[in-house]
Amino acid sequence: MTLISFHERGNTPFQQLLGYNELILKYWNKLGNEFEKDGQLSAKLKEEVRRALAQKNGCLYCKAKGKPNPINYDEKTAICTGFAEAFLISKGQTSPNVTEVLKEYLTDAEISELIAFICFTTASQYFGALMQLAEQQNT
Repeated sequence: MTLISFHERGNTPFQQLLGYNELILKYWNKLGNEFEKDGQLSAKLKEEVRRALAQKNGCLYCKAKGKPNPINYDEKTAICTGFAEAFLISKGQTSPNVTEVLKEYLTDAEISELIAFICFTTASQYFGALMQLAEQQNT
């Protein structure tokens, strides 16, 4: 059972918990939709990063959307998911050795998008965890 009841505004259980705050829901969705597209990094790569983060960020709803699939990783995906895991372990205090690896494999624009995506995704997953959003949620 979620911490609060679902609002009628929103298309998913996650959105319905944000639905009490119309403008936050609107702009959260807008930013989320932008991150879901191919940008500096592919949508497929970002989905693998999202899956890696979900395993440790505490949101059962997010975790239920699938586990990472490292068998299909290319080098860039491995670097990005590895960085996401290092971020989780270090609580954001990644060592210079870890960030130097990013600079070897990614452009500045890619690094910027990756870190923004990691921060937004972590915030989303923490929101789901704090709201006690379950795997299978009926609204």
